Amino acid sequence: MTMAALPLQRVIGVVGTGAMGAGIAQVAAAAGHPVRLFDNRAGAAGQAVDGIRQQFDKLAAKGKLSQEDAAAASGRLTAVESLQELADCGLVVEAIVEKLEAKQGLYSELEGIVGPDCIFGTNTSSISVTAIGSALKRPQRLAGMHFFNPAPLMKLVEIVSGLATDAAVAQTLFDTATAWGKRAVHAKSTPGFIVNRVARPYYAEALRLVQEGAADHATIDAVMRDAGGFRMGPFELMDMIGHDVNFAVTRSVWSAYFYDKRFQPSLLQQELVEAGFLGRKNGRGFFDYAEGAVRPEAQAFAAMRAPASVAIVGETPAAEGLAQRLHLQGIDFSRKPANGDGRIAEAGEAVIYLTDGRTAARRAAQNGIENTVLIDLALDYTQAKRVALTAAPSTREQAVQDAVGLFQAAGLVVSPLKDIPGLAVMRTVAMLANEAADAVNQGVCSAGDADAAMQLGVNYPRGPLLWAEQVGLPAVRDTLAHLGNIYGEDRYRISPLLQQRIDEGRKFHE
Repeated sequence: MTMAALPLQRVIGVVGTGAMGAGIAQVAAAAGHPVRLFDNRAGAAGQAVDGIRQQFDKLAAKGKLSQEDAAAASGRLTAVESLQELADCGLVVEAIVEKLEAKQGLYSELEGIVGPDCIFGTNTSSISVTAIGSALKRPQRLAGMHFFNPAPLMKLVEIVSGLATDAAVAQTLFDTATAWGKRAVHAKSTPGFIVNRVARPYYAEALRLVQEGAADHATIDAVMRDAGGFRMGPFELMDMIGHDVNFAVTRSVWSAYFYDKRFQPSLLQQELVEAGFLGRKNGRGFFDYAEGAVRPEAQAFAAMRAPASVAIVGETPAAEGLAQRLHLQGIDFSRKPANGDGRIAEAGEAVIYLTDGRTAARRAAQNGIENTVLIDLALDYTQAKRVALTAAPSTREQAVQDAVGLFQAAGLVVSPLKDIPGLAVMRTVAMLANEAADAVNQGVCSAGDADAAMQLGVNYPRGPLLWAEQVGLPAVRDTLAHLGNIYGEDRYRISPLLQQRIDEGRKFHE
């Protein structure tokens, strides 16, 4: 099997012509391949071809494709009425129902139809590629070719190797996806592959925050967007995906990993599914989507005076970002060297720290600092619109007002969070990075592919491993250790590879 992209003259077969199948067919035809579409629903393949041709016409009308290229791509699409008409395909991609038996049955039938050099690329998002291949006489010809919805727009394709997959087959699919203008990543067939595995903490930690009363859904969403830089907050994203789908994926990954605590589903989301509150698709999820419904606003502190005295302590990203913002706002401040307890600023009566996974109460007690105030992580403190803040019970009201007034003077909206371990962005990023590190440690993917997959597959603002390096791997490790200590759960166990990188003084990207 040659280790190169499939030649353009090779026919691509697509079985299943729903949104994903049609999208994959559009990508292949646009790249220059003849494409044959089959669906066991009468007339569905023909409708899909018509729909794809309309998409090409729209692209031409917008100037994104020439009229000649649009017409040529449309001409490469053919609806077929039987699998036998896929006999000369060089690649058959299936995008049928997510059921193991259905996929095994399809490829077993195709084995008796196509030539020996035809590759099979399953678009499964959650089923084991190894299990699908086990029903084949030549399982080495099968690999995952997992596109993301909508396939014509999303850049990522996970190339997933099962236990029997020939390395040359996986490389051919990788090169073919690359030739189609995609960013391909290699992954091993393990539950969730890269994206659906590493993304679980984004939902799980947010659900825990709400369950523990840290803040309401709208506030956590706003903090994750405006401080964390995520395109959508976790609750609005779960509502968009659909709780039936999101909960099913979480349960699937959880059970596939033999009920590992790290992937444990949430009772809150289970309640939504049982109530039939599935999100946007039926008008109610965490938020109400009925006509005229008022969207709740994120909580924020009322305007407060800037403190009379401000000192920036140390040179951490949080301290430097705050200093830059204060300078731009014309706020006077002094500078102090780091004093060893991790504080980033002193504002009036407040002593301000970046969260490290301990509660403000615990940190105040251990440091002996009564007026302890914690802020959450931000992707970029110079660009963030919002910061989350909490205080120890011992913190005087004036100290809280001083801290809030400081960040407001720096041009930030300040949202209150309950004194919960790790706050919102920090604990989420730590868990995302830890899961990505574990995926790399277990040979699922490389560090570069893990980061690329999360940025391109789910639009994260930064790859979780690169983000962890910028926060500081020891800081991420300490956050996880403190979370594990407070909760007493294996859920927050530290990836051996993360600890190894710290011990070696190395980064993931070197």
